[in-house]
Amino acid sequence: MALNTNLRVRLPVICLVLQVVMVVLFGVFVRYDVQADARWWLEKKLKNISSDIENDFYYRYSSFQDVHAMVFVGFGFLMTFLQRYGFSAVGFNFLLAAFGIQWALLMQGWFRFFEEGHIILSVENCSSSLVLSPDSIIEADFCVASTCVAFGAVLGKISPVQLLIMTFFQVTLFAVNEYIILYLIEAKDAGGSMTIHTFGAYFGLTVTWILYRKNLEQSKQRQSSVYHSDLFAMIGTLFLWIYWPSFNSASCSHGDTQHRAALNTYLSLAASVLTTVAVSSIIHKKGRLDMVHIQNATLAGGVGVGTAAEMMLTPYGALIVGFFCGIFSTLGFAYLSPFLESRLRIQDTCGIHNLHGIPGIIGGIVGAVAAAYSSPDIYGEPGLLHSFGFGGYKADWTKKMQGRSQIFSLLLTLAIALVGGIIVGLILKLPFWGQAADENCFEDSIYWEISEEVNTVYIPEDLTHKHPAPPVPSIPLVLPTPSASLVAQVPPTPPVSLATSASLVH
Repeated sequence: MALNTNLRVRLPVICLVLQVVMVVLFGVFVRYDVQADARWWLEKKLKNISSDIENDFYYRYSSFQDVHAMVFVGFGFLMTFLQRYGFSAVGFNFLLAAFGIQWALLMQGWFRFFEEGHIILSVENCSSSLVLSPDSIIEADFCVASTCVAFGAVLGKISPVQLLIMTFFQVTLFAVNEYIILYLIEAKDAGGSMTIHTFGAYFGLTVTWILYRKNLEQSKQRQSSVYHSDLFAMIGTLFLWIYWPSFNSASCSHGDTQHRAALNTYLSLAASVLTTVAVSSIIHKKGRLDMVHIQNATLAGGVGVGTAAEMMLTPYGALIVGFFCGIFSTLGFAYLSPFLESRLRIQDTCGIHNLHGIPGIIGGIVGAVAAAYSSPDIYGEPGLLHSFGFGGYKADWTKKMQGRSQIFSLLLTLAIALVGGIIVGLILKLPFWGQAADENCFEDSIYWEISEEVNTVYIPEDLTHKHPAPPVPSIPLVLPTPSASLVAQVPPTPPVSLATSASLVH
């Protein structure tokens, strides 16, 4: 069946409608937090705050910058490995993230930061009270990171209209899942191994399973990479790798918790690089490295340590997590991805199952074990109460109960992702969203204006056919001294062509 990929009406309409709806909803519901409001000067006076440096902006904005760079630069460039899909990888990631952060602020705000009919907006949720906490642009970026993960599974196979629809539903489901896990079950998931990576991976995998393309083999050549596209993708890898400690620690409490989360992530990432390189070399018959493994599996340690990042995992424990995540992720790219495509009809373009799915499940299990075996000997009694919130209405809450809640949260995340992915996949399967035909997948020119590349070829100059240069009249040299008349004047040199003719005559 011929598919119409002309989006001249559909894409502008959906973009403008969504943005107008965002403007109206923000006008009705969203207000600045007091620390971002012009009344901050009164707040300082009432709380006897002497300096603007006490504003939470100065504590959290650096973390926000790092997370923001990961979402827009890291994820965007990581997906530029396809030889003919670089514009779409970066551009569509930009589009979904720009819409996703707006919708995430509203969804998360209605669930978690709603106060007297308004969503209170700030850089970060800086209050321990669930009622008075401001909505966080960092939390919105976390939500959008999950949509970027899911985008990797369907990269090259859906239109920007489908992508916006998928983002709308995924952000909605993400906010529901996150609220249940973090605020009703009260599981710990600082770096989002469960809520961000596991949810995003299995949601995206389910969508791409529903959208299975039986003739995708016709576009197989464009699904590969070339030298320069792999190099661009490596830029995304380095951005993600460098900023991942900020990602896992950004939502942690100030002090030891945030400090510990950054250290654990730092170590786990480092370990996953070495094991990825080792396994990549082992499985190649000539011991060569596969750039796909280096671009992706080296990041698995950051995913795997996410849930337990703020826990007393110990430095060597963080290294162990990164060690195994690097191994399993690399093996997944080498052996599991081909199996999923050939046997289960899961066409995972970026291999998100190996980078986010498997390490996300490992991270959820590590978090459950670390919580179940926590003790006052490791944390200290006050530290244990602070880390897991034991006390108050959770006075009878035990570490074993916390471990079980972690496992239940992981299973619930998988269930919501799978069911939600099936429903959204069926919606996206409708034929009028402007999707490309199977033979035109992974091609930028379907949705982008591409300028033709002109190869500049150097043609050597042929002097035998060159026209002679016109003669230049000479000016006699006259010296401003009396002896000028004694200087013999040099006759003008004839052109080369004339001199050659004269010699032939003689």
